[in-house]
Amino acid sequence: MTGASRGIGRSIALKLAHDGAHVVLVARSQAGLASVAAEITTDGGSAECIACDLADGTAFGALVESVAEKCGRLDILVNNAGITKDGLAMRMSDEDFDAVINVNLKSVFVGCRAALRPMMRARFGRIINIGSISGITGNAGQANYSAAKAALIGLSKTLAKEMGAKSITCNVVAPGFIETDMTEALGERIKEQIIPSIPLRRLGKPEDIAAAVAFLASEDAGYLTGQVIVVDGGLSC
Repeated sequence: MTGASRGIGRSIALKLAHDGAHVVLVARSQAGLASVAAEITTDGGSAECIACDLADGTAFGALVESVAEKCGRLDILVNNAGITKDGLAMRMSDEDFDAVINVNLKSVFVGCRAALRPMMRARFGRIINIGSISGITGNAGQANYSAAKAALIGLSKTLAKEMGAKSITCNVVAPGFIETDMTEALGERIKEQIIPSIPLRRLGKPEDIAAAVAFLASEDAGYLTGQVIVVDGGLSC
């Protein structure tokens, strides 16, 4: 899984490992991954770390292929990595737009494409793409991010239709406001304005997203594909 060094990615990795998966942790730096891997092994799980910059699509595609070859199979792919380069559309540079699309959308496509062949051979696969409510509702200042996350839904629904006959599912989990470094940077005043608009009256926790991902990765979710699971405390309802 990508973006595994902190926040939502860390919680997903810990949950999948706890449920018995051998988790391959991917992020730009080995440093953050090592602590997550240590947590997993301390809990009796199995994990390994691989550093990769997802902006390099060729490298990421090769990484997915090598993992499948080394492990003999690839059952679950979680595309969680993402970046933001926020700004009003009228002031957003081509470079900032392209950078977010490359990491948040193109890398997902490259990873899925590389994973499909081993999954087809096994006639089993679970692809879970981490989206955002910004990809459903849009968000001022995030034309690039919202566009990438919206496109992720179309990509996932297409893969669900193409791969369903091979028992490969593809779904999106779309978080709302989750307690991560990104929301911490908003400051207390902004969070106090947001929370009253959430029916459950709290920010989500990374573990809330991990639970949804773990279900989609399980045998119990075998008849669920092409769907967007919104985990936002009711914010978008």
